[in-house]
Amino acid sequence: MGLKIYLDGKLVEKADAVVSVFDHGLLYGDGVFEGIRSYDGLVFKLSEHLDRLYESSHTLRLVVPLKKEALQNAVIETLKANGLKDAYIRLVVTRGVGDLGLDPRKCAKATIFIITDKITLYPREYYEKGLTLATVPTVRNHPEALNPQLKTLNYLNNILAKIEATNAGVDEAILLNSQGYVTECTGENIFTVKGKTLCTPPAYVGILRGITRQSVMDIAGSMGYKVIEEPFTRHELYIAEEVFLTGTAAEIVPIAKIDNRVIGEGRPGPVTKKFMDEFHKLTSKEGVRYTL
Repeated sequence: MGLKIYLDGKLVEKADAVVSVFDHGLLYGDGVFEGIRSYDGLVFKLSEHLDRLYESSHTLRLVVPLKKEALQNAVIETLKANGLKDAYIRLVVTRGVGDLGLDPRKCAKATIFIITDKITLYPREYYEKGLTLATVPTVRNHPEALNPQLKTLNYLNNILAKIEATNAGVDEAILLNSQGYVTECTGENIFTVKGKTLCTPPAYVGILRGITRQSVMDIAGSMGYKVIEEPFTRHELYIAEEVFLTGTAAEIVPIAKIDNRVIGEGRPGPVTKKFMDEFHKLTSKEGVRYTL
C-alpha cells in the first residue's frame, strides 16, 4: 500500500498529491503549518498544535476551510489510512490558488494537505553524545517584520542559518536577534540549566512558542525547578551547566559544544536526561487517542 496524503478533503496516493503552480503557498510562502507527532496511537498535544495553527492563520487573515474538530478528524483519518501508530504529521494550510500577483484576495479558497510519515531528525548517537552548535551570521527575523511566533511556510530565515551551520561543520545553528540576544535554533527552542534553574528566551526576542518547549517548562515546574524566560547572550550559553534543545521532531536533544566551547562536561547532563525520560512518559498521556 502506497502512502496516502490528505488533500482538500480526499485521501490520494502520494504521486497524485499535487498543488497548482499558482498556489500562493508555493509562489510566496503564504500559508501556515504544524509539525505534530503521534506515539503508539496517541497524537501528542494535537489540540495545542491546532490552536497554534488557527492563531497563525488568524493573524495572516487566512481562513482555514475546516473547523478545528473536522481538521482533527482529518489528521486521525490520514494516520489510519496509512496504518501508522508512530508518525510525524505535517499539516499545511496554504493561501490557495491565485494569480501571479501578491494580493491574497485573488485566492478563492485555502488549500489543506496532511502528510503522515516517519521522521528521524537526528541519529540516536546525537542523543547519547550531544550536538555541536554554532552561532551564525544570519540574524533572526525581526518580530515587527515577520514575527517568528507565526509558524508560516516562509522558512528562508531558518534555511539560511542551516546552510551556515553546515558550512561551519556543526550540527545546528543558533540565531541571534538584532540586539545580539539568543533566540532559537533553526527548528528548535533552546534552554540553559544552572543548578535548579532553567532559562529559555522569551517570545518577544524572536522565537516560536514551541509545544515541546512548554511541555518541558511544565515538567520542570512539577519537578521543583525554577523556570525563567528572559533574554540572554551567548556568554550565558557558554557558562551553563547544561544546554538542550526542544522541538516536535527533535524532542529533547542535549548539547555538547557551542562555538567550540565545551558545555558542562561535554556530554548529556543529568538534568537533560531526567527531562528526556519525563517527556517520553508524557507522550503516552497527553493528546488524542486513536485505534487502527
